[in-house]
Amino acid sequence: MKIFVIIFCLLIFTTPAIANANLDSDNDGVSDEDEIKIYRTDQFKADTDGDGYNDWQELNNGFSPHNFRQVKLEDNDTDGDGLSDRMELNFHTNLNNPDTDGDGYKDGEEIKNRFDPLKGDKVKLDKKIEINTKKQELSYYLGGVKLGEFSVSSGKNNSTPKGTYKVLNKITKAWSPYGLWMPYWIGLGTGKFGIHELPIWPSGYREGENHLGHPVSHGCIRLGIGPAKLIYDWAEKGMSVKIY
Repeated sequence: MKIFVIIFCLLIFTTPAIANANLDSDNDGVSDEDEIKIYRTDQFKADTDGDGYNDWQELNNGFSPHNFRQVKLEDNDTDGDGLSDRMELNFHTNLNNPDTDGDGYKDGEEIKNRFDPLKGDKVKLDKKIEINTKKQELSYYLGGVKLGEFSVSSGKNNSTPKGTYKVLNKITKAWSPYGLWMPYWIGLGTGKFGIHELPIWPSGYREGENHLGHPVSHGCIRLGIGPAKLIYDWAEKGMSVKIY
């Protein structure tokens, strides 16, 4: 009898908590808790932006529930803070508040300068790069959030060393012992290999974009025109680069 009473009491006191956690007042497929804390949508209105699609449909298909036009999350900036709705969700910031931590700086500005947009005490976020030689892909991260990815060309015959390295140096235009120029050089480890733009021979000939996605280098990681400069400008001396 005592055991029955305990179980009965547990059911009475725990069931409402579970129900409240899953409450969906507007029946749009997104719980009230998620609408309020994550997506910042109207928990009492199934179609927050009034475009004819409920919030769940939009989010499930990658569209912003805050724009009546059919705009992808990565292309929409609800609060105009310079950070897309997609990145706001990734960084757990407020889509409707341009300054989530209230420190006087917009979320986009903080991310651009590597500060944590959730803390107002100038906390820096870690940067890192990961290179997947199997996929021939470079990804770059801030605070554990992937900011983007690019196709690369690593060393042929598995000549690119695997492991975790630190950025040793950065040179706008480095010279290779193989007799060619390596624009936007990011030296790794002891500096014997690194990341750079598609190389240029003294004659002016540049290795082709068609090499990207295929291992053809002598061990370095090659990036295309555009992505190479972006990563060069973004990378910092001493930051971590993982190659696997």
